[in-house]
Amino acid sequence: MSAPKGSGGGRGATFSVIGADVTITGDIAASVDLHIDGRVDGDIACASLVQGAESRIKGHVDAQSATLAGHVEGSITAQTLVIEHSARITGDVTYESISIAPGGQVDGRFTHKGGVQTGELKLISG
Repeated sequence: MSAPKGSGGGRGATFSVIGADVTITGDIAASVDLHIDGRVDGDIACASLVQGAESRIKGHVDAQSATLAGHVEGSITAQTLVIEHSARITGDVTYESISIAPGGQVDGRFTHKGGVQTGELKLISG
């Protein structure tokens, strides 16, 4: 589903929504912002990703910015990454800027985009 006006911060850009009742098997590439409430079994590449708390992603996520609140099983590459309190992530994370809310869980390696690996972590906040 595409909407004529999106989360592009007033840019007039469109965004796409994958509803809670939708399961996609295969890769997704979007040049616009993407909101996922359903399930995706495949890699995701988009400008900006917002993941709902009940959503599940199994695959690599590559986005300029990503706000994750559901389950992700796979690696994540994002310039700006926000991990919400309900997020459960299993996989390596590459970021430039990161924020993890208390309660957010990440099991994987963290690497800053500058190439400095910060080591293996199992982070359970809260």
